Amino acid sequence: MADWHTTVTPPALARLLATARLPDPATARRPAYRTLAGQIRLLVTDGRLPVGARLPAERELASALELSRTTVATAYETLRGDGYLLSRRGAGSWTALPEGASPPGDALHPVPPDEQGRILDLGVAALPAPQPWLGRAAARAVELLPHYAAGHGHYPTGVPVLREAVARRYTERGLPTTPDQILVTTGAMGGLHLVQRVLVGRGDRVAVEAPSYAHTLQALRLTGARLVPVPYTSGGGRARWDLEEWQRVLRGAAPKVSYVIPDFHNPTGALIDKEQRRRLLAAARAAGSIVLVDETTAELGWGVPESTPLPRPMAALDRSAQVVTVGSAGKLLWGGLRIGWVRAAPALVRRLATERVYSDVGTPVLDQLIAAELLGEPLPEVRAHQLDRLRATAHAFAAALSERLPEWSFPPPPGGLALWVNTAGLSGAALAQAGEHAGIRIAAGNRFGSDGAFEHHIRIPLTVPAPAVPAAVERLAAVADRAAAGGRLVPADEGQALAV
Repeated sequence: MADWHTTVTPPALARLLATARLPDPATARRPAYRTLAGQIRLLVTDGRLPVGARLPAERELASALELSRTTVATAYETLRGDGYLLSRRGAGSWTALPEGASPPGDALHPVPPDEQGRILDLGVAALPAPQPWLGRAAARAVELLPHYAAGHGHYPTGVPVLREAVARRYTERGLPTTPDQILVTTGAMGGLHLVQRVLVGRGDRVAVEAPSYAHTLQALRLTGARLVPVPYTSGGGRARWDLEEWQRVLRGAAPKVSYVIPDFHNPTGALIDKEQRRRLLAAARAAGSIVLVDETTAELGWGVPESTPLPRPMAALDRSAQVVTVGSAGKLLWGGLRIGWVRAAPALVRRLATERVYSDVGTPVLDQLIAAELLGEPLPEVRAHQLDRLRATAHAFAAALSERLPEWSFPPPPGGLALWVNTAGLSGAALAQAGEHAGIRIAAGNRFGSDGAFEHHIRIPLTVPAPAVPAAVERLAAVADRAAAGGRLVPADEGQALAV
């Protein structure tokens, strides 16, 4: 029997298929079964559909896609013949990889260390560790570790010293917080998964920004949530929430949860002002929607003058405990620590702690001790160091892109980890596929939309050292030339996306 990672429902697979846009127009007249097989194969090889995922039965998927059962059956048979699907009578069908195939490629997954010299990674938005501060904090944590080693080492809510440090940082940012409002998790994604598992049921609607953080969108899809995208709008040359649309969605769709990134948004870098936060909270409160705030990039205001105060955390405007906040040490400090946290009402923190015992029990103690050290006295120096690096890289990219790819555009962000680049009609998916052949990882814009939107965007992370940016842009321009020339980017039997 297959070791399934997940069971994909027909509606969930239909939504994924809507984002699997195959960019070769020459194959538009291919039979529908080949198009469907090509889309599923693309989802598997991109990593958007896990290997080992159980697919819907043929009749169920045919109904969801409004296709004939013969079309779905023939697509499944094509995938079995190519090695991308395994089936057994009575057990169903599940995704696979052909023997000898490479693991799924995903520009948003880290390049393995042994390939970093060969591949330019413009996919993952994560900074190197700040040295020498990380080394010093690690040495101090090792000194403290024996104090914790006498017990079993399981802290479902987190090591007290780290909960205190996180609570203190929230208080410094204008949101009074006590340690019993903090749950330490294994990375921010661990916190987001945990909150989703407790608050979001299969079929529940979740309102999301468009664009939004790709990994969270994918996690919500695979849990069976129904995503309701709310587009950003431009005002005064910067991205803003479209509050009229938010109010319409909150009244009409009544989402169980509203997921937002108000501080240096991923991928656009947008910073939402206090008044917009207040109005969105009021609309969510009236609709009975829990607001899930992702603050993983909240400390990354490299483009905001030091004299300009940042908006307080969104939960500071909440008087009804409807805001649940997820934060992280990974973006400001180092992703290798795998330290995240949830800030919520104490009762919800206790509920989350009870639930997480059945998954990872707790976060590694040594990592927590290192993070607690870095969030203490060294934090101002660490933050200044990381912001200087991001600022220098952002300026270098702005100069190099305007010179080498002047038709591309992006709104200058006030902070964050990336540039959200409009590619002037060039397919982001085509760029990503051409990049795979040229040794450069590119994050296509459609990964950051819930419905396959943003095809003519890419996200460029600000993690390349500033001196290396001109060479990186040269390689990016070469990939753009290849994609624009209509180079062979997909197998010949993969047609256009089905309208589902």
